Amino acid sequence: MSAVDGDNPVVRLCAEGMRAEAEGRPQDARALFLQAWELSRDDYEACIAAHYVARHQDSSRDALHWNQTAFDRARAVGDERVLGFQASLLLNLGKSHEDLGAFTEARALYERAFRALDAVPESPYRDIVQGGITRGLERVAIALADT
Repeated sequence: MSAVDGDNPVVRLCAEGMRAEAEGRPQDARALFLQAWELSRDDYEACIAAHYVARHQDSSRDALHWNQTAFDRARAVGDERVLGFQASLLLNLGKSHEDLGAFTEARALYERAFRALDAVPESPYRDIVQGGITRGLERVAIALADT
């Protein structure tokens, strides 16, 4: 997995947005992520920005739109720069489908996310993503059993 370029202006804005989130300033975070989106110059940068913009949407439909945009832009990149966060993109896309009640689609996306973990090195980040995938699979299994 290649490292994310901390000098990239889109990456810097997203990092600032994450700090704003951690400090309890969601409106500032949203503004920074949208600024990153506006500044993005290619599919790689757009993928990163859209991934964060999705976190601050007012509706599940809007979150799905941004998560799908992030995933589509990652696929358009077509190289190893996105392999390390493909699992996270699929996890978030799965969660968007789950939130909208599309449990079969969510399960398929969570399963793809689990397979994509092979590209993520052992790390606390991987543990977080894997935990999210596991919890998502558990939730949709319950939801599908209830239908």
